[in-house]
Amino acid sequence: MKTGGKSDALEGMVVGQSRVLTDSQVTTLWGGINPQFSPEHAVAAVQSLLPQEEYEQLFPYRIGSTEWHKFFADQPNYNAEQTDYYSYSSLIAAVTEVANIKYKLEYRQDDMNNSRVYRLDKETKKETLVYQNANFNTPTNVKVPILSQTVDFGSFIKEGSDLKRKHELAAFLANISHETGGGGPASTGGPLAWGLFWNEEIAYINTSTVNYVEANENFPPVAGKSYHGRGPMQLSWNYNYGLISGIIYGTKDKLLEQPELIVNDGKLGYMTAILFWMTPQPPKPSAHDVMIGNWAPSESDIFKGLSQPGFGITIMIINGNLEGNLDESDRRVGRRVGFYRKITAQMGISIEGEKIDTLGMKPF
Repeated sequence: MKTGGKSDALEGMVVGQSRVLTDSQVTTLWGGINPQFSPEHAVAAVQSLLPQEEYEQLFPYRIGSTEWHKFFADQPNYNAEQTDYYSYSSLIAAVTEVANIKYKLEYRQDDMNNSRVYRLDKETKKETLVYQNANFNTPTNVKVPILSQTVDFGSFIKEGSDLKRKHELAAFLANISHETGGGGPASTGGPLAWGLFWNEEIAYINTSTVNYVEANENFPPVAGKSYHGRGPMQLSWNYNYGLISGIIYGTKDKLLEQPELIVNDGKLGYMTAILFWMTPQPPKPSAHDVMIGNWAPSESDIFKGLSQPGFGITIMIINGNLEGNLDESDRRVGRRVGFYRKITAQMGISIEGEKIDTLGMKPF
């Protein structure tokens, strides 16, 4: 991620408009394209840290797998046609696609809500304005300096030392394991063998219930659509669906209009999770930056107890309003941490001294 001063982006674009940049413009406006973050290198990084055999050992009961079908065949909401949603190939395909995207958040100094987002297709060099706050270019605001943050999604599991990359991958897998976990204390293999069991919030499966809807100027909900948890990160709320849709498709409308697409495509599901993991939403940093050491807490963060980079901060980014100021005795935090311990142990890395719960932390 890069944080800079006044943007060099050309003015006059409207939301949804695209233009193809020259190599010079890509360098000036986007800091160039780092070949180390190409799709091929991004995929190789994941494969080296988590081979397919180890992945499948971690998630034997993932939805649509052979073991999932054996266990779930006589349970409510069983779908005999369910494919292996969280297959290793879905993960690799998602990494491949997101690695071709760069993202830029620009906002007026001292007002992070007055912002706009650009997307860059690294292969075609096509830049798209995904959204822009209505007040971004008012006569008063146009005089206010612009700050920016840029993310190359090919840097997923590709930045920092080998140790930091292993910690990041373990933290990502632990959080999505909790978000999608099934099983219980007496389940075969123990409760930590049941990550990735669901791909949709249970209470909403096969229902027409509408929830997680909030008025939002930039990402307005579509009437009748529910934005409940879907995919490995259980993406929720229309503003998150709209932002992630803009990053993937170049338009916020795709997933706002068809949020159900996420449960039909494991690759898309994994893409939403990786992008959510990688994308800062000020004042929240990205979980990626926290785990690789790119985040420095502000005075406000420190006042709220958000000062120790590590797994605990990723919990606060994902669900701090509900899981803040809790230790492992809380079922939710305890299960996230349990998955993190299991995965880091399998990787042969230590978490000694790392702040892994949220005790003492308030939301960003």
